[in-house]
Amino acid sequence: MKYILALDQGTTSSRAVLFDENQNIAGISQREFAQIYPKEGWVEHDPMDIFTSQYSVLLDVIAKTGVSPKEILAIGIANQRETVIMWDKTSGEPIYNAIVWQCRRTAGIVEKLVADGLGGYIREKTGLVPDAYFSGTKIKWILDHVDGAREKAVRGQALFGTVDTWLIWRLTAGRAHVTDYTNASRTMIYDIRKLEWDKTLLEALDIPAACLPEVIPSSGVCGYAAVGGVKIPVAGIAGDQQAALFGQCCFEPGESKSTYGTGCFLLTNTGGTPAESRNGLLTTVAASVGGEINYALEGSVFTGGAVVQWLRDELHLIDESADTEYFAAKAASTGGVYLVPAFTGLGVPYWDMRARGCIIGITRGTKREHIVRAAVESIAYQTCGLVDAIKKDAGISLSALKADGGASRNKFLMQFQADLLGIPVVCPTVSESTALGAAYLAGLAAGMWSGTKELTKFWKPGHVYAPQMDGEDAAKLLAGWDKAVGRSLGWAE
Repeated sequence: MKYILALDQGTTSSRAVLFDENQNIAGISQREFAQIYPKEGWVEHDPMDIFTSQYSVLLDVIAKTGVSPKEILAIGIANQRETVIMWDKTSGEPIYNAIVWQCRRTAGIVEKLVADGLGGYIREKTGLVPDAYFSGTKIKWILDHVDGAREKAVRGQALFGTVDTWLIWRLTAGRAHVTDYTNASRTMIYDIRKLEWDKTLLEALDIPAACLPEVIPSSGVCGYAAVGGVKIPVAGIAGDQQAALFGQCCFEPGESKSTYGTGCFLLTNTGGTPAESRNGLLTTVAASVGGEINYALEGSVFTGGAVVQWLRDELHLIDESADTEYFAAKAASTGGVYLVPAFTGLGVPYWDMRARGCIIGITRGTKREHIVRAAVESIAYQTCGLVDAIKKDAGISLSALKADGGASRNKFLMQFQADLLGIPVVCPTVSESTALGAAYLAGLAAGMWSGTKELTKFWKPGHVYAPQMDGEDAAKLLAGWDKAVGRSLGWAE
């Protein structure tokens, strides 16, 4: 039996998933790592925590399954996107903590870019809305605030990378400094049509080209990782959401998926032509094979499953994430309570970096289960906004929504999502769509599978949630949500 090892490096944990040639999961290992909040609105990770947690689960899944490294044909990597890491090329040591995609510290830099007249240019060249979410302004912040960083970057001595780049550089012992088209397209400094780093934006942010990685296709061997004395090719790379789109077999234009993770992300394949959005969606590069370039429209929710982590770790209203399903079902409704989790601003369709979270509608009778239920419902409400934007921009009315990610295992959430949308929500048999997409990309490059048609034959629906709520009732709930969101907009100075 031959295997593909997928590394799924996420915002709050690192996972390793071993797939056999029939796409069965042979083993999974996962490890959480620390979140760092130096100031309000700032989010960081220790880059060494990212790598050590990822490498430890890599070794653990091999040990648990008893699979020999010789049986692993290739490694595929999916990663949290937009997060920025810079490190010293000689020592391999990070020069600053990773600045996470959720971090809002660079909002002022973004506002200056817009004030300088670059808002439209950014949208045209990168497909993105100017926002602190993306990598470019985070790179500038490190170069501006870490002593000697810019001088080293000019010499190519300080290297920039998104998380995929950092992992590959470490796994290949510094031999490969690369990223793929999907991750590059999330930096806000990459021209998604010409497929090159944009000189105008690099100049505007004073980012030296010498620190940037080479941009390569998502499927193909880029280096070798030594595991147990065996050199295993690293053959697949994609940002986590593009990997999930690929893993859900959304290979044709119009096919869509929604991932419920730390954030929530709805992607629709638009084929070989980038589609422009008028409703706050992003135009991004989709993962593809065979030298093709495909694009996608993407809607982003900054705080999805992360609101559950907040209930657990900060408010201590629950002991485990799975408890939300129990408490949400315990209450017949939220009792009129809405929770808007705009902890780090709001994404589509608002793109408000200054929005902040709020809980509204509280009465003397509000209980823990009402707040927990409101938190879970907030994930579904935000995703409805993404589906509506896709319909307006691409003219696509979904007949069903493919769902994946950790929060898709919450039966209450998936049923509520189907009720609000009025269409079935379909969870695949293999719920690890992000890891599966990375495995697909690596497996195709390594010859495990022959092409996307073969992959499609394996995809099977698992649980299907049919809508049960009256449409008028759903509309009233959505109207209340819109009213609550209005209270959170523009709050932070």
